[in-house]
Amino acid sequence: MEFSHLWQRPFRPLPPPAPASKFRRNRGPLPKPGWVGRGELRQKDLVSRSRRAARWLRPGLVVKRWVLTSGLGLLVALLGAAVWADLQPIYWMLSSIQWLLGQVTGVLPRKITGPLVLLIGAALIWLGQSRSFGSIQQALAPEKDTLLVDALLAQRRLNRGPNIVAIGGGTGLSTLLSGLKRYSSNLTAIVTVADDGGSSGVLRRELGVQPPGDIRNCLAALAREEPLLTRLFQYRFKAGTGLEGHSFGNLFLSALTAITGNLESAITASSRVLAVQGQVVPATNADVRLWAELENGERIEGESKIGNATSPIVRLGCTPTRPPALPRALEAIANADLIVLGPGSLYTSLLPNLLVPELVESIRRSKAPRLYICNLMTQPGETDGLDVEGHLRAIEAQLASLGVQERLFTSVLAQEDLDDSPLINHYRHQGAEPVLCNLRELRRHGYEVMQAPLQGARPTATLRHDPRSVALAVMKYFRNHQRGAQ
Repeated sequence: MEFSHLWQRPFRPLPPPAPASKFRRNRGPLPKPGWVGRGELRQKDLVSRSRRAARWLRPGLVVKRWVLTSGLGLLVALLGAAVWADLQPIYWMLSSIQWLLGQVTGVLPRKITGPLVLLIGAALIWLGQSRSFGSIQQALAPEKDTLLVDALLAQRRLNRGPNIVAIGGGTGLSTLLSGLKRYSSNLTAIVTVADDGGSSGVLRRELGVQPPGDIRNCLAALAREEPLLTRLFQYRFKAGTGLEGHSFGNLFLSALTAITGNLESAITASSRVLAVQGQVVPATNADVRLWAELENGERIEGESKIGNATSPIVRLGCTPTRPPALPRALEAIANADLIVLGPGSLYTSLLPNLLVPELVESIRRSKAPRLYICNLMTQPGETDGLDVEGHLRAIEAQLASLGVQERLFTSVLAQEDLDDSPLINHYRHQGAEPVLCNLRELRRHGYEVMQAPLQGARPTATLRHDPRSVALAVMKYFRNHQRGAQ
């Protein structure tokens, strides 16, 4: 190998070391030699590895018991083979161990040999376990930063979470789900399928499928897959003849519906693709069309028109009049530990689910606590002038139209009183007002009321429910109810 080219480079002397003057004290400590830094890094890495290995000893992973079971099985198998061979292998093994220990103790005393062999064995166990679980981590999630032990502990905690059924639609339901998935993986979203506007409405009219928009939002909210895949599912085309305004997820669900034959099967397939935490179930598989009777006697048809009603809504109905519920939805409600209605548009997202008689009857029979989450602001053309009690009265009136006279939702979660702000004034200019909560009046009428800062602590450009805040309040209500029931 030729090295002559190295000598042709001009010699550049190293810069002189900086003088150790008094000014150095203001610049931090002197840098340590390279070998010291590498030693510290190795020490820190060893401590970190040891801590990660120790996490596998924590209870609840359901890994150690099966590792021990496998070891016990291997020992029993070897014992059976030894018995089959007239115990000769056991005799040879014991003799070999006795000879080896005799040789070792002949060189070093037992007080040194015993701890030394014990440490070597422990080191081999630690090395084998850490490397094996590290290999499993690389195989299962090579690009994820979460450690396998942490993922197992988190999943174990989520699997032990309560069975929560969330009923609704629109962005309110997806917001609630994205917060609740931090506390439980046993989530069921029952979603309205009455939407007839936007991309969902176009696909509904042209392809004859059920509207996929609200279902898409719920699937994306419960997804555990890579964020890029979720963003793809939520991507909305901004150009293109026939494509503009459509989201990729809506087209994906519509195509799967055509392939599988129904929306329920399409949702199941999409859930596997997105690794959905829980399940999303349509309220019904019928082609539901909403209609509303207004206070001025007018009757309007279509979900998109109801949201822009020019007079207060008196009665809500649908065609067909008694749509059937899906068995999975009824089963989820029967096994629920908590049933949540809302948040969302009262007449276009929440009440359409209560037009399914089988769902209502299943909720009525359930022994689980039932919680209604009220909106932060009124919606122009839909809930003008309604306070929290007005929202509850509208729900009860809807149930009364189905012959249900008892209150299904006696607990309500409402926003704390909002102070005036530029954001509130902006909404007022658009015809919206904060939904007022009269605690004394509601409690006098037998409602259990809980108020919390549902919009979150950080200021935002829009006044909406914060996923973490609303989920925290819901779980607080659930735990309080559990303690009260004990």
